[in-house]
Amino acid sequence: MKNNIFKLLRYDLPLHFILFLTNWLPDLIIFIRFRGYLAHFFFKHCGKDLRLGRNITFYNPSNIYLGEHIYIAYGNWFSAGSQIQIDNEVLIGPYNVFTSSSHTKVGNSFRYGKPKRGDIHIKSGSWITSHCTITMGVTIGKGCLVAANSTVISDIQDRSLAGGSPAVKIKDL
Repeated sequence: MKNNIFKLLRYDLPLHFILFLTNWLPDLIIFIRFRGYLAHFFFKHCGKDLRLGRNITFYNPSNIYLGEHIYIAYGNWFSAGSQIQIDNEVLIGPYNVFTSSSHTKVGNSFRYGKPKRGDIHIKSGSWITSHCTITMGVTIGKGCLVAANSTVISDIQDRSLAGGSPAVKIKDL
């Protein structure tokens, strides 16, 4: 309980407040860099040059590890029930969902099931395009490209183009 209150006061509330205050600023490069600079203090780890678009939601930023030179575009949603690690030089396009936990069923309902958790790791130099869903327990290799509207439910090996629902390797890059 005490640890949860600490995380709420140290990570969640300040980050939500910063994003709320800067959300009215347009997505011009100077404001994207400014928003990233103000927010970088409120993750478990964050390297230099974080760039954030508007309308991004981070749940449990104390479980999010960000490398250097990361760009996260407009409208992304990060639910870090477990660790989400994004390495250096990763591009994340608009409207993606990253969820490191999932509901389980109890009786005939998912409402009160105990969550399953699994880490997400996106390695250096990768690009998650737009409207993708990255699920728990997934590792996306170095230099990968995930095509638009893909659902990643299993690992993607280094230097691959993957796409589809579920995402499969299309070709080597």
